[in-house]
Amino acid sequence: MIAALGMYDRAETAGAHDRLWAGIRDRLRAGGIAAPEGLTRGEGAYWPAWQAPDLVLAQTCGFPYRARLKDKVTLIGTPDYGVEGCPPGHYCSVFVVRAEEARETVEDFRDAAFAFNEALSQSGWAAPQTHAAGLGFRFRPALETGGHRLSALAVAEGRADIAALDAVTWEMLRRWEPWAARLRPVARTAPTPGLPFIAAAGADGARIFAAAEAAIAELEAEDRALLQLRGLVRIAPEAYLAVPTPPAPGQIARFP
Repeated sequence: MIAALGMYDRAETAGAHDRLWAGIRDRLRAGGIAAPEGLTRGEGAYWPAWQAPDLVLAQTCGFPYRARLKDKVTLIGTPDYGVEGCPPGHYCSVFVVRAEEARETVEDFRDAAFAFNEALSQSGWAAPQTHAAGLGFRFRPALETGGHRLSALAVAEGRADIAALDAVTWEMLRRWEPWAARLRPVARTAPTPGLPFIAAAGADGARIFAAAEAAIAELEAEDRALLQLRGLVRIAPEAYLAVPTPPAPGQIARFP
């Protein structure tokens, strides 16, 4: 059995995630649903977990869900992180540039070096490309970093000019990474459904939702604040599938 909460897991949040999982686990077991003792971490918390036939609970991204997972998993619910300007359970991307950068708007970066975490990221690739398309251009991929933190660091270090970060991740970087003070936001994308909880196909979604919802509600206030977690909401699969999918990086001319 596998459970994973890797999307916002870092040293500072690991303990809170462990306590959240313990609350979910104990409620699942009390209801007759087997659940692993602890969370899977590292690379196993992502695609290996999302595709595991014995997945009890994991958090994924909306783009992998609509692109590859929608017919292979059970959509449980979406955590609400209280992202400013977004409906419950939704989030957005924050465009970040170096603090001393003279350019002021996203349009000013149409020919700039764009860093992104990966091609199947909603907040790092799809949302910023959709935003740019609305302004009449596409960002040309310059650097695929493998993570939001690494994209932000690439901008701070001058290896890229602009990146788009998950708004929750951006707040965590501002809180815990001293070098993030070398960056400033220039814009935000439109809200899209946030990072959902999923389970293996055929799972009892209603009972898992109830266990997760209760565990979140009963977290200590300090843990909820640490995770920026407000609650759990239901967002229909159709809302995820309706989010625009832009061209892949390989379909756009690279920078420079």
